[in-house]
Amino acid sequence: MEATFNDKVWNILAAIMDPEIPVLSIVDLGIVRSVEFNHQQPIISITPTYSGCPAMDIISMQVRMSLLNAGFELPIIKQILAPVWTTDWISENGKQQLKAYGIAPPIGKSFEGAFLEDIIVPCPQCNSTHTLLISQFGSTSCKALFKCQDCLEPFDYFKCH
Repeated sequence: MEATFNDKVWNILAAIMDPEIPVLSIVDLGIVRSVEFNHQQPIISITPTYSGCPAMDIISMQVRMSLLNAGFELPIIKQILAPVWTTDWISENGKQQLKAYGIAPPIGKSFEGAFLEDIIVPCPQCNSTHTLLISQFGSTSCKALFKCQDCLEPFDYFKCH
């Protein structure tokens, strides 16, 4: 059976990787909010992971170019700011990809409001729970820096928000 336009667009979007975490697709990251059509013209709504995220311009361009290359004419890319993006929107596959890449995925739900000092973040390298918060901020503002006290490796933790 032939894939629908909707399926084709979602497959294209699933192949676009986040520029900051190149193993995580924008679909698994949860920033693609919807795919709609005006006849055969795709309208893609995306939500930044935080207000002013510099990657959104690159992501918008990648979405537009990928759709144009696939034969979709004049795709519309809309940035939606509400509701705000939350780590709850990261897919289970996305969380597994983060861990395999060496970034500890978010623990719990964003509305739980746990403090970083109060959570146990397993090491993505050795799975030890004997870890220590080093800094509230890691390689980007959405991550915190931890260190495993067993394997001694530092690692980023993708903070809940």
